[in-house]
Amino acid sequence: MKMLVFPKLLARLGNLHKGGKAYDFLAAAPLIAWFILGAVATLRPVPQLAAQLLARPDMTVGLTLLSKCAVLLFAIVAITMLILRQPPQSCARGIAPRIAGLLGTYLAVGMVLLPPAQLSPIWMGVASALTLGGMAFACFSILWLGRSFSLMAEARQLVTSGPYSVIRHPLYVGEEISTAGMAILFFSPFALLLLAAQIACQLYRMGCEEEVLASAFPEYHAYKACTARLVPGLY
Repeated sequence: MKMLVFPKLLARLGNLHKGGKAYDFLAAAPLIAWFILGAVATLRPVPQLAAQLLARPDMTVGLTLLSKCAVLLFAIVAITMLILRQPPQSCARGIAPRIAGLLGTYLAVGMVLLPPAQLSPIWMGVASALTLGGMAFACFSILWLGRSFSLMAEARQLVTSGPYSVIRHPLYVGEEISTAGMAILFFSPFALLLLAAQIACQLYRMGCEEEVLASAFPEYHAYKACTARLVPGLY
């Protein structure tokens, strides 16, 4: 029995080679843990908001509750795709693209850990609407990517249909709209600093991803030439 177990253990360890599914899952584990932490932080005010909405229907409270649910849905979708995604064919070299990928993800999720600002009903509604709309579009983009979803600058499979037929980074558009809404919800100098740092990381991250995809897929150059990076007709 022991003689059979040892070869099986060696075989499993052998599957942890770089580029394998087991290795990719281990690399995604810290990201999954962070998304879980963000989801838990998002869930905390949900029971109170639901109770307020049941006691007294209010559009602002309803939008706030929906935005929290959207952030939670995004975390669930991201975690699912991190687990199910296929191993990368290639990735960016060096530590800078990895740091940009981590900060581009962590800074946005980490904003929900800040104390909420005291906002007027109008600003609360604007912030909640931005968060809800941005998260909904980000979830749609992740689902369209499917098993090609990456947080680092990696090439899995080139996706050029759906929202990716119009712009090259629809996921980041949704994330930035949502992050702008969260910056309003948690408005403070620190929240604005997080927003500015996150935007800078995302821009650098996009450049790294485009370089990796262009090197992995020859057809990416033609795709890049006929699509906008973020905003059609502008950028």
